[in-house]
Amino acid sequence: MGWGTDLWDQYDVLDKHTQSGLDLVDRYVKFVKERTEIEQNYAKQLRNLSKKYTPKRGSKEEQECRFTNQQAFVDILNEMNDYAGQREIIAENMMLSICLELTKYLQEVKQERKSCLSDAKKAQQTLESSYKQLDNIKKRFEREWREAEKANQNAEKVDQDSTATKADVEKAKVHAHSRTHTAEESRNDYAALLQKYNKEQNQFYFTEIPQIYSKLQEVEERRVRKLAEGYTLFAEMEKRVMPIIGKCLEGIAKAGNNSNTNAERDSMLLVEQHKSGFERPGDLEFEDYSHGMNRASSESSLGTPKGPLDLLGKNKKLWPFSKKKLPPPPLTPDPSPANGLPGPKFSRDPLSYCLKEINRTVKPRISSFRTLRRTPAASEDFGHLPPEQRRKKLQQKMDDIGKELQKEVDQSQALEKMKDVYEKNSQLGDPSSLEPQISQTALNVQRLQGEMQKYESWLIDAGGQALSRHGSTNNNTHDKSGSESSHENNPQAIYTEFDDDFDDEEEIFAPIGQCTALYNFEGSSEGTIPMRTGEVFAVVEEDKGDGWTRVQSASGDEGYIPTSYVKISPGM
Repeated sequence: MGWGTDLWDQYDVLDKHTQSGLDLVDRYVKFVKERTEIEQNYAKQLRNLSKKYTPKRGSKEEQECRFTNQQAFVDILNEMNDYAGQREIIAENMMLSICLELTKYLQEVKQERKSCLSDAKKAQQTLESSYKQLDNIKKRFEREWREAEKANQNAEKVDQDSTATKADVEKAKVHAHSRTHTAEESRNDYAALLQKYNKEQNQFYFTEIPQIYSKLQEVEERRVRKLAEGYTLFAEMEKRVMPIIGKCLEGIAKAGNNSNTNAERDSMLLVEQHKSGFERPGDLEFEDYSHGMNRASSESSLGTPKGPLDLLGKNKKLWPFSKKKLPPPPLTPDPSPANGLPGPKFSRDPLSYCLKEINRTVKPRISSFRTLRRTPAASEDFGHLPPEQRRKKLQQKMDDIGKELQKEVDQSQALEKMKDVYEKNSQLGDPSSLEPQISQTALNVQRLQGEMQKYESWLIDAGGQALSRHGSTNNNTHDKSGSESSHENNPQAIYTEFDDDFDDEEEIFAPIGQCTALYNFEGSSEGTIPMRTGEVFAVVEEDKGDGWTRVQSASGDEGYIPTSYVKISPGM
């Protein structure tokens, strides 16, 4: 069964059916385009959502990310950003593999269908033209034959007419013979044309139309199969990224589990971060003013508070004072001091008077605990910080100075080596030109050593243990100077060491890590490069949060690849 043999007379049906198939392809392409727009908008909204809740650099939220639950939320936002990238890949693959391919194929199918239908019409028109010609010959034959019959009848009539002359009879016979001969010629023409038409009709119905309709059937079946591939790719595009999406979801679950298991660690981290190192205040002694004691001569007087209030006065901080004002007691002057000594004048209650004095002397210096935290009085020795935090800051400062000091020492040694080389070979340079740099480096070393000693003394005062970092630096200096003497007779070794230093500076532009491809990536977009599963790349630029990593292949090509498609080496 086929269109050519069973539907030879259903041209209009085939025309409508094939046209409806083309319309279906066009509708499906529009459907996929709208789906890709939805995916792109969804990915864009996810990225904006992640960006909205991602802590800004230098903000309070970023500082809180050292806690596991805060970092877990940041990890979730990063995973959602990667998830959005996978939705974008789905949209891109659908647009390339379905929409563009089907649109291109649709134009080809339209041309083939048009060609088939046009050939069928041409064959039909040729057959109709032959039939019209046959019909005309047939009508001519019919007309000539009737005229011949009339002529014969007239000749017989004239022959039987006794009044007709011999010339009339001969004339009638000649006319009848002529008409009969013309009719015979028309008959022969009609028979020949009829035979030709039957042959053309047989060729049309049994050869041309079956071939044309069979070809049209093949075009239609290929269209159905191509559309079926588009249906399959619609699901396949999403299946391809499901493993990566699953990893994103696993990352979110892992972040939640880490936050759950590290709750105690966060608590200890908070203690380490904000531990003040203060001792808890002891009990206040009872001072009895009923015996007329002089407040100024009492060491435990509330007028000169010790312990927490002294700490408050020095550090402007860490006294849990409430913002509520103490109600001042009504005071009445008492002109008769005890034992003739000038004492406090009150007539109601000594404790109320003491509280009033504390409120009067301390309250003007601080407005609230929040104000103190907002505007601390910073100092170079970090004396405004609690002891524990001060020790940490001082130690951190010493570490920074130690690094800078080591850098200056290394530079000084390099300059000395370079000067030695210039002295041995004046063609390389003038040794005196290095003197300003050597002097400046020496001054920098002395300055940094002085700062190190200063911070060490402050750290000891704060109750910490000072590690003589600049002493170790000096030891390194002696060690390196010894190595310098070992190279005095080997200039080539000195040049090699200088080359190593320059190579270290060039490492800034070297790859920052490696990655291995987990999946295939076509890299059809501008700025991207293709990759295959298992291929190793050098990471040139890490992911900036947009889901793409810049890499360099073994052949030297550079471009971007999806971060979620590769496994970054731990060294990055």
